[in-house]
Amino acid sequence: MKKLYKQEVLTLFGKRIKELRLERNLSYRKMAKECDLGYSKISKIEKGEVEIRFYTILEISIALKVHPKELFDFEHKWKDEAFM
Repeated sequence: MKKLYKQEVLTLFGKRIKELRLERNLSYRKMAKECDLGYSKISKIEKGEVEIRFYTILEISIALKVHPKELFDFEHKWKDEAFM
């Protein structure tokens, strides 16, 4: 249960990053350069394929010119049992 739940949140988080990146007309390569990451890593993050560190979240928010909390602005039904 927890593993599926975490994957769902990672996927939604990645979609939010992609949405913000596209709004700013940033390519994978341009954003990767801004974040000091490989462009394939950006792709994997957007697909929810990798977990990322807090430092990387900060780098992404700086590249997108948004507060880090904006990266978490997505709809999701939080399930209490996931936190037990």
